[in-house]
Amino acid sequence: MSAMPASGLPFDDIRNLIANMPGPDMAAANTVRARDKELTKPAGSLGRLEEIAEWLAAWQGKAPPRVDRPLVCVFAGNHGVVAQGVSAFPQSVTRQMLENFAAGGAAINQICAAYDLGFKVFDLALDLPTGDFTQGDALDERACVATMAFGMEALAGGADLLALGEMGIGNTTSAAAIFAALYGGGAAQWCGRGTGVDDEGLKRKITAVEAGLKFHANHLGDPLEVLRRFGGREMAAICGAILAARLQRIPVILDGYVVTAAAAILHALDSSALDHCIAGHLSAEGAHAQALVKLGKQPLLALDMRLGEGTGAALAAGLVKAAAGVHSGMATFAQAQVSQKGE
Repeated sequence: MSAMPASGLPFDDIRNLIANMPGPDMAAANTVRARDKELTKPAGSLGRLEEIAEWLAAWQGKAPPRVDRPLVCVFAGNHGVVAQGVSAFPQSVTRQMLENFAAGGAAINQICAAYDLGFKVFDLALDLPTGDFTQGDALDERACVATMAFGMEALAGGADLLALGEMGIGNTTSAAAIFAALYGGGAAQWCGRGTGVDDEGLKRKITAVEAGLKFHANHLGDPLEVLRRFGGREMAAICGAILAARLQRIPVILDGYVVTAAAAILHALDSSALDHCIAGHLSAEGAHAQALVKLGKQPLLALDMRLGEGTGAALAAGLVKAAAGVHSGMATFAQAQVSQKGE
């Protein structure tokens, strides 16, 4: 895609892109809705699969919708807040897991293989963790926007459905801080056990988020400031990928708690910014259900998963592929010579 236009401040470029986001193609959605009434089934009998087909058409801008090049993108970053003892695992695990992804040994590899999904992983300066947000900014404005731009380029190879995931030791702490900064309610409401911290680890996590909220208290009115002060590089890149997908008319499936935190930044900037996104699953982590309510998203799956890696989004991509296939492949009553209701 074309480079972001230059302006006085880096964040201004992001705001300009958001201001020029395309809307849904309602003609395509209406075409799908009309065809659905003619398919060999009772009206509404496929439930949310019918809604998904309409959503795909509206954001791909074509009917019938197709999913031929689904892509899972996982962004990985390390977090300075890990120094506060908020994770059960050392920071080195982030890189080790990327090596596991490359070797095909992770859960996400198996799900992508099962559903024939493309898979890309992005290493976001793992050897340079973000700043510890309890003591300073995680990122400066220029670095935050540069990382968002990197996330936008993740779609350069093309896709017609994007599922987003992340990997980063300590990133559920950053996600909790983002939710608390955006929505209030206090640190304890938003902090969960992440990779499995014990009671003392959870206390440290809550303490870290509280310290960060206090340190940055005068700068929480701007969602982009919230992102750069608390977020990780993977979250900034996810924001960029979501925005690029909107500009390129690619529907998006959001994964769990951390991806939702990144998406919440865009939603806070513009309540329509996530209309091309669907929540893949309800995470067992923390207050994900509350976050999805804030975004107005009903998850497709609820399997008590909290792994990350894009696993929930990838599983949901299988459903989205099925929804497109069902709509385009089913016969109409006329084609199948099946009598309709009342005939």
